[in-house]
Amino acid sequence: MIPALEILYDSELSPSLPLPSELARLYGGLNFPPHAGRPYVISNFVSSLDGVVSLDAPGKAIGDVISGSNEQDSMIMGLLRAAADVVMVGAGSLRASPQHVWTPAHIYPPYADAYKVLRDRMGKQPSPLNVIVTARGNVDLSLPVFQSGKVPVLIVTTAEGERRIRKMDIPKSVQIIAGSDAGSLTARRILNAIVSISPSCETILIEGGPHLVGDFFAERCLDELFLTLSPQVAGRESSIERLGIVAEKIFAPEHPLWGRLISVRRGESHLFLRYGFETAGTL
Repeated sequence: MIPALEILYDSELSPSLPLPSELARLYGGLNFPPHAGRPYVISNFVSSLDGVVSLDAPGKAIGDVISGSNEQDSMIMGLLRAAADVVMVGAGSLRASPQHVWTPAHIYPPYADAYKVLRDRMGKQPSPLNVIVTARGNVDLSLPVFQSGKVPVLIVTTAEGERRIRKMDIPKSVQIIAGSDAGSLTARRILNAIVSISPSCETILIEGGPHLVGDFFAERCLDELFLTLSPQVAGRESSIERLGIVAEKIFAPEHPLWGRLISVRRGESHLFLRYGFETAGTL
């Protein structure tokens, strides 16, 4: 049994989601505010002390290397997946974790039953919709997320990407939608594509990567960031690309994005931070 997180600060005053007792013991209360006009969008990252979220090293790009395989971090990842209708990743995150399936039970099996109880209490489908975002359509449909049948999958791509994927053998559990006729995808087009497939979607969890999250920040479509601060220094050098939370977007000094601290939790030397951000309107 992993130890409960120490709550250092929590501004969350709303009634909690109907967490099973074991999840409530570990995390405390969790809720997301009512949100009219579009789904509530959250993201979850683990970062080193020097701001690295992804290592440019074959087979070592996943968050476990940054977190030190911290069980409390994995438990929170499972909790957020359990509370979400959709878990979204970019094609780069898929390539970095090719054997992954974005379900609560996959990330932290010891609490699979508790995650299932939470989803049942919230009236959600057994597994969140896995959304893969790829502009070019360069995905391997033989990977477990597409072939296992454990999750429904939506690939959001461009018209060119859709043409490329349609030439492949597409599993029955996979849907494809072209969110753009251009060569790139915007955050709002991605959201519109998801809502067109899943109109009752309330909460979307983005698990990477930095390019995708950067687009959502840039369009003011990201409501909250859950950030695990891991007590390691990863380091950087000019020959190795080690990304932070946001890639290919510049905000400060002209247009900095300021977050509002919602909560701080501690598990030994790891800090679990939650920030809210101002967003722009409906879809």
